[in-house]
Amino acid sequence: MSVAYLPHPTWQDALSDLVTDPEEVLSLLQLDRALLPDLKKAAEYFPLRIPRYFLERIEKGNFHDPLLQQVLPSGLELNEVTGYSADPLEESSKNPIPGLLHKYPSRVLITLTNACAVHCRYCFRKNFPYADNNPGKVGLEKIFTYLAAHPDVNEVILSGGDPLATNDKMLQHVFEGISAISTIKRLRIHTRLPIVLPQRITPAFITILSSIKLPVIMVVHCNHPREISHEVVFAFQQLREAKVILLNQNVLLKGVNDNAVILAELSEALFAAGVMPYYLHVLDKVAGTAHFDLPEDAALQIYQELNTLLPGYLVPKLVREEPGMLSKTLIGV
Repeated sequence: MSVAYLPHPTWQDALSDLVTDPEEVLSLLQLDRALLPDLKKAAEYFPLRIPRYFLERIEKGNFHDPLLQQVLPSGLELNEVTGYSADPLEESSKNPIPGLLHKYPSRVLITLTNACAVHCRYCFRKNFPYADNNPGKVGLEKIFTYLAAHPDVNEVILSGGDPLATNDKMLQHVFEGISAISTIKRLRIHTRLPIVLPQRITPAFITILSSIKLPVIMVVHCNHPREISHEVVFAFQQLREAKVILLNQNVLLKGVNDNAVILAELSEALFAAGVMPYYLHVLDKVAGTAHFDLPEDAALQIYQELNTLLPGYLVPKLVREEPGMLSKTLIGV
């Protein structure tokens, strides 16, 4: 299998040529220009970013396309809704040094970069203080020192932003630094790039991954079965050949995947591509996302139906993240 759609010679070129202009989105997707004023207002608060590859996956002229709804700014984001806040998970209180979140006893998360290839409109870190949390090489040395001083931590999660928006040289430095700490047993990478920009999974990156001495788990973020293209499957294949364990976590989103049949199709497509369903998150209540939310009883009804459509090993855990808790909260158990 080969990658059929390569609008740019390299993934770096693709990242430098994202669609960021609201007018261009409407033009390319043949959408009503009456949407433009609200789209521009919402994009002033949280900028528009869509890879051209991902844009090609969206049906032209269809405002309700589930892929489009995840990435298109909406005037609904500007509504102030009680119960939704800038930092619903209170991550700022779990940020002991720049670039590090320590929310759970045995795991830490490194915000390696503020960069993402795509701005998902439901992003719970859209207000995260990245200016104070881009570690760089100096900050990374402090993080490595912190890890060595906290032997209870046995797993490191790379996040962001999207860690795969970082160049290979920096990633290799991070991998080597983490691998050198004897108490770390696993490395986990949370990323959306294999879905929205599968071109990022290059032979050079695979070589670096293959050299890591720790078990590597990659948790991708795919919300809808139509996101899984031939190119995405090819990226997964390369990762699996490098012995990377592939999991998926997705968010239950009104107007995108709030349907048990769609979620079942997603699990089946992921499994066929070598990815195990892991978590189905209810929405984190970040300001500007209320229009994506579902009442918990509706989420449970969808989840119960999903359980009737799939074998147990293909049903992701329905979870909520709550500030101050020592793990995700299982729903419906």
